[in-house]
Amino acid sequence: MEKTKYKALVEKHTPKENRLYNGMVAFITGGLMGAFGELLRQLYAYFFNIPTSEATMFMIITLIFIGCLFTCFGFFDKWVNFAKCGLIIPITGFAHAMMSAALEYRKEGMVTGIGANMFKLAGSVIIFGVVSAYTFGLIRLLLGGIA
Repeated sequence: MEKTKYKALVEKHTPKENRLYNGMVAFITGGLMGAFGELLRQLYAYFFNIPTSEATMFMIITLIFIGCLFTCFGFFDKWVNFAKCGLIIPITGFAHAMMSAALEYRKEGMVTGIGANMFKLAGSVIIFGVVSAYTFGLIRLLLGGIA
């Protein structure tokens, strides 16, 4: 079969993506995720009687725990299929990436399985985060601490 005919056949049978719908779903679920994080932050600040800046740490830990727990139970993948980037972009997506890699390689052992493969996807995020933080910190230092 010729390349052009094959390409036309593939395009004919490829499902069309509704970008407006997917964007709206991601926007709404991402907003709900942000509102849930803010609710957690305010609840921690109120019940533990701490400043909201310190309650942020507890909120992040809770969201990471929920992302890991739902990944272990198999809920997270189903929700991401619906919510798209509304759940992948926040910290829960990072927790899901690390936990799913750890679950996939757990049979190979703690060191050669989980330890060696847990950062496969998340490792690039960590590297680029550290490098960009260093670069922007250096730029800020060279500019004399201008905000």
